[in-house]
Amino acid sequence: MSNKIKYGFVKPYNDAHTLGLTTVAELLKDCGYDVLIADEKVSKAITDYKDERQRKVVTEWIRQNGVTRVGFSYRLDPIDAFNMVSYIILQMKKERMFKFQGGQVELVFFGGLPKACELIEKEFEGLVITFKGAESASETLLKMGVPPSKISKDIVEAAKYDEMLLQFGKEVIDSQEYLKYPPPNRATYEEFGTKKDTVVKRLDANMKDNFEPLIRAHVGPYRAELKREEAVQEFISWCKILAKSNYLDILSIGTSQLTQSNFGEDWTGLPNGGGVPINSPEEFRMVWEASRPMLVRTYAGTKNILWLAKMYEETINICWHALSLWWFNKLDGRGPYDLYTNLKEHIETIKYIATTNKPFEANVPHHFAFRGADDVTYIVSAYLSAKLAKKLGIKTFILQNMLNTPRSTWGVQDLAKSRAMLKLVRTLEDENFRVILQPRAGLDYFKPDLYEAKIQLAAVTALMDDIEPYNESSPPIIHVVSYSEAVHLATPDVIIESIQITHHALQKYRELKRKGKVDDMGKNEDVKQRMEELYNDAVKLINAVEEIIPDLYTPEGFYKVFAAGFLPVPYLWLEVEEFKHAKNWKTKFVKGGVKVVDDEGKPMPIEKRIEIAKSHLPDAEYNLKNLSL
Repeated sequence: MSNKIKYGFVKPYNDAHTLGLTTVAELLKDCGYDVLIADEKVSKAITDYKDERQRKVVTEWIRQNGVTRVGFSYRLDPIDAFNMVSYIILQMKKERMFKFQGGQVELVFFGGLPKACELIEKEFEGLVITFKGAESASETLLKMGVPPSKISKDIVEAAKYDEMLLQFGKEVIDSQEYLKYPPPNRATYEEFGTKKDTVVKRLDANMKDNFEPLIRAHVGPYRAELKREEAVQEFISWCKILAKSNYLDILSIGTSQLTQSNFGEDWTGLPNGGGVPINSPEEFRMVWEASRPMLVRTYAGTKNILWLAKMYEETINICWHALSLWWFNKLDGRGPYDLYTNLKEHIETIKYIATTNKPFEANVPHHFAFRGADDVTYIVSAYLSAKLAKKLGIKTFILQNMLNTPRSTWGVQDLAKSRAMLKLVRTLEDENFRVILQPRAGLDYFKPDLYEAKIQLAAVTALMDDIEPYNESSPPIIHVVSYSEAVHLATPDVIIESIQITHHALQKYRELKRKGKVDDMGKNEDVKQRMEELYNDAVKLINAVEEIIPDLYTPEGFYKVFAAGFLPVPYLWLEVEEFKHAKNWKTKFVKGGVKVVDDEGKPMPIEKRIEIAKSHLPDAEYNLKNLSL
């Protein structure tokens, strides 16, 4: 029997989350190992794991390919994941496939949801090594049995920055000094907390030495056992606690799906779907009163979008509006409109927002990233949204930047992606158009261990500061994602503590930078090279679509740029026939970032991507013509 190490990975056919597997495969290949990912036949077989004939398809694949270290991935139902692993492990034991039985398999891995990992660890202690998804690249490789000497230089160098951030975060949390951090004094201007207050006034009034960013947090409790009105009252009590604390500047109301989709209607028999079940303008007015002196904002609607935007102005004096353009519709199952109708509604609403002189946030790039888009698409989607907003009369643009998305993104890549996006969007700035950066941690970034999650929150705050390392007024706004997000919804106490961690970590990190005790990431050559590559590719793609699609900044233009495939989304689940050209791309993790690749898995030049998408433009125009009939 050969002693050669070979890794093999299998996932069920019904789990579309493939980026994790391809990421690990690339890391292992960089270390010089043979890696195999199971084909469709094996994926379908493991999906039907209760059938012994199908289990044997999996074990035969392992045996015939000489796999010595096998990994399974399943990020859907934890119980189903546990059952799948249990059946396969028992089958492997039955066939005497393990090394301790004289077989070839020496290590077994599982990657999935924390609950699934806990169940598997308890049942197969020592036999299955689990991955919950928050491991660094070097941590992943070491757990997979790769000796440090074989880990590539690129990974080692990139890991140094990520490990430094986490060590900094650990020191912040272990010191407990953040708990003494006082709320900043924002009441330095006449309109503070009144109907005449705005995010721009609050920001400009606090632009001083030792600047402290405005803090936004998402707040949305809901308990199914409460009546709707009781749930709203609980939220109002939370607003009062947060308002009294003076830590939170911008209250983002986490309204329920029904609030967004069926506002003012009879909800009898309809599932709330989580979030605050507000269902009348009067309830929004009650929230505004309870939240003094915070600024307030909330989700846009998924229908009656313009009417709701006007209602938000009248009831909560919404401090800025956010729309997702290509998203929150039939494409992601979040709304009733087809894409073209959604774009028309959103663009009409942005025109209205411009008349209010309120800022606008394009809630866009990370929704592409959630669906497997590459880093260039992330950047380009932000630029297109910003330029559309400017053309429609918006004067202040909130640039949301979700870091750690996907969560395996290396810190140096996050900096490069952030800087490229910021540089590109800022080319639009003039006396009538201002860009305000608003970074945040990734949606699924935090570990379920609350101590480790606090460390991550402090670490990601330092990462935010390194986006513009020489500008202590940046970031001007931070969207604080509370450390408890992986475990439970954040209560006021958790939100306040998360804000204290963020403020304290930012000031502490800046102190260390001034003393030269941390690396100057403004001079990091790796980040600089990555940023230039992303920026140049993004510019080429933007120039191409602006030339190829003359009516680009219209509902028709945004429909065509998506339908032709200029913005790849390989993990798109819905409306896939209409948008097959957007879906039919391959992306994979390459050196800490996400790239579009060809059929051989090699990064595709941007020029080739443009040509492929351009060839699909007639299909997009045909679809649009049929929709318009």
